[in-house]
Amino acid sequence: MRRKHVQDHLQAARGSLAESDREFAAGDNIRASENLWRAASSAAIAAAESRGWEHCSRRALKTAASRLAAERNDPLIEGRFGVAEKFRMNVDYNFMEDYEIEMDRPHVHEFVRRMAALATESGEFHPASE
Repeated sequence: MRRKHVQDHLQAARGSLAESDREFAAGDNIRASENLWRAASSAAIAAAESRGWEHCSRRALKTAASRLAAERNDPLIEGRFGVAEKFRMNVDYNFMEDYEIEMDRPHVHEFVRRMAALATESGEFHPASE
């Protein structure tokens, strides 16, 4: 059952990522930011779910990103999650300038790609670990 949930979250992440690209191209930065955050959070949920980790809150997702960064000795994972959170805040406050959006979007795309790879690596799922 866990494998299906992971795949469902990855499919949602891919769909939200594509939708965000279309919305940014159309100039709807708020809706696009929302979908970009949705893509990142869905991908983080998939990676956490694949390991049996908590994933039902933003704090849990931030913790999962931190744990994955430590697990892989890759601080960019945690940093890119932080960039994704910036897009989440942009939904409420519409503070991001166009140049920031253009500079930061690729980091979230890479975060989603990396989470998908970690969620499905070797086709196996990881036991829960503390």
